Amino acid sequence: MSSITPADLEVGAKGDGEPPRRPGRVSLGGLSLNLRSSGIYIAFALIVALFSVLTDGALLTPQNISNIIVQNSYVLILAIGMILVIIAGHIDLSVGSVVAVTGGLAAVLMVNMSVPWPLALLITLLAGALIGAWQGYWIAYFGLPAFIVTLAGMLLFRALTLTVLGNQGIGPFPDQVRTLANGFTSGYLGNIGLGPLLGGADLFSLLVAIVAVAGMVAAQWRSRAARQGYGQVVDPMPVFVLKMAAGAALILFLVVQLARFNNLPWVLVLLAVLVLAYSLMANKTVFGRQIYAIGGNLQAAVMSGVRVKSVVFWIFVNMGVLSAVAGIIFAGRLNQAGPTAGNAFELDAIAAAFIGGAAVQGGVGKIVGAITGGLIMAVINNGMSLIGSPSERVMLVKGAVLLAAVAFDVWTKRRAGAAR
Repeated sequence: MSSITPADLEVGAKGDGEPPRRPGRVSLGGLSLNLRSSGIYIAFALIVALFSVLTDGALLTPQNISNIIVQNSYVLILAIGMILVIIAGHIDLSVGSVVAVTGGLAAVLMVNMSVPWPLALLITLLAGALIGAWQGYWIAYFGLPAFIVTLAGMLLFRALTLTVLGNQGIGPFPDQVRTLANGFTSGYLGNIGLGPLLGGADLFSLLVAIVAVAGMVAAQWRSRAARQGYGQVVDPMPVFVLKMAAGAALILFLVVQLARFNNLPWVLVLLAVLVLAYSLMANKTVFGRQIYAIGGNLQAAVMSGVRVKSVVFWIFVNMGVLSAVAGIIFAGRLNQAGPTAGNAFELDAIAAAFIGGAAVQGGVGKIVGAITGGLIMAVINNGMSLIGSPSERVMLVKGAVLLAAVAFDVWTKRRAGAAR
């Protein structure tokens, strides 16, 4: 079982070292490009470019980039857990209500009961794990559909939130919690000049960006070499170099802009740690491979010895913990826990996962893809707000983007089936 990797689930993989002719690939100037894996990043770049033009560059100003990250951090945290749930072939409709009830619990502990904030946060995370375990039991061991269990959870935990908080919010939160949600890293090494166009930026933040770029390139190079060693399809070297250059440029530009404003948001640091940890778990551990195996072919996973019930149970425990993290971040950002917190967060997290490349049937998806999908939704929200679009038009565009993403997934699967 440990030999299964997400790449093994790709359609039509061959060991000749050259991209075969297969659905989802296009050739551009002799270079083969996998639209299924790369299309989301191309779409993200095009959407950013479009709104940069429409807003006369306001979208990419340092303060606005910081606002996009801070204001959407909790949805991105939820998307990390949701993509794993969807890869395994399930869904979670309760995360918005779990965000509300865990944020309310944290507020009651820290504000009403004066519990020290580190202990209060630990208790809140444990509560999120217990909520996930409750739902995971009914899904994994009792055999109820995840849709029904989490729909019930959405109602139960919203009712519990209203019972605990009533119609009033509880706050303010300790400074440390607010700093995690809204604060920024300090300028540890001072600023460095970057020329008349960029001005100055925090040197420590720039060093972090350089280390991040080096780590990304090293990890992708090792992954490419490993896939070649197993005889799997890899991108041609020019495409690989282009992807690395684009990724490096994006990271450096993002960090430079943030460093010019108030340095790196602490919530971005938290997100980076979560993305790195969960990407390694999904791609490099037996547990991660088992998640893909369950979603890709449940019967084959059972016959291969995967403990399906245990894996599904822990996926929902993990979703509960991440929902608690998002609840703490959201409440800390608003500086109070409210009874309406988390409304429709589950829809945003699900949309981020599907826009980011998750397959409707399960078995396919990436952590980075879910983050990209969440950022697409965030850029659409922010960009249309900057140009003064009404809320109904924003919903129209977001719905169209979600429909197009899922339709593309279904279309590529049909073409793959027809090509066999």
